[in-house]
Amino acid sequence: MEQPASMPIISTGNHLGTGGFLNPDLIINEFGLREGMSVADFGSGAGYFTILVAERVGKEGRVYALDIMESALDSVRAKARAAGLENVEIIRTNLEVVGSSGLADQSQDVVLVANILFQSEKKSEIIREARRVLKDSGLLVIIDWKKDAGGFGPPDNLRTEEAAMRSLAVGGGLVFERNFDAGQFHFGMVFRKTNM
Repeated sequence: MEQPASMPIISTGNHLGTGGFLNPDLIINEFGLREGMSVADFGSGAGYFTILVAERVGKEGRVYALDIMESALDSVRAKARAAGLENVEIIRTNLEVVGSSGLADQSQDVVLVANILFQSEKKSEIIREARRVLKDSGLLVIIDWKKDAGGFGPPDNLRTEEAAMRSLAVGGGLVFERNFDAGQFHFGMVFRKTNM
């Protein structure tokens, strides 16, 4: 899932940023991360969240960076190496195919889906794959572009209303927990997997 040209990615500090559209350093506090957790970053891109998550979960934790673009994964690989992180695993996959992540059922504490759903016509398949790999009580974190948030980012017709995104996740068998502030251009939502 290639980043549209209208979404520049620039370096901020030691971590790859998102051209000022998102502040991963602040947003990551919403994920409920603890040392030793296993986290899947669906559509990791160049790793602007992956590296931060890997630092938070520590040596005993594990982060899986999943993306369809080999060039993006090469960037994650290089950043992890430069940061001395050995807890990042790279997986090239098409997340629109359920089961394609290669991750075991109920293996992840958190699945992060940041800035990829607007690019897909198979949103429900991506959410279904996230639910499959989540442990019972695991969290799905969705961050995506707000509709009518201005001229930045993807065209408005590619964006999904927050209520519709919430319905997609709930319809996919997840329980809505809360919204969080993901900045001016994005919404953030947290869902929990239950074994009901």
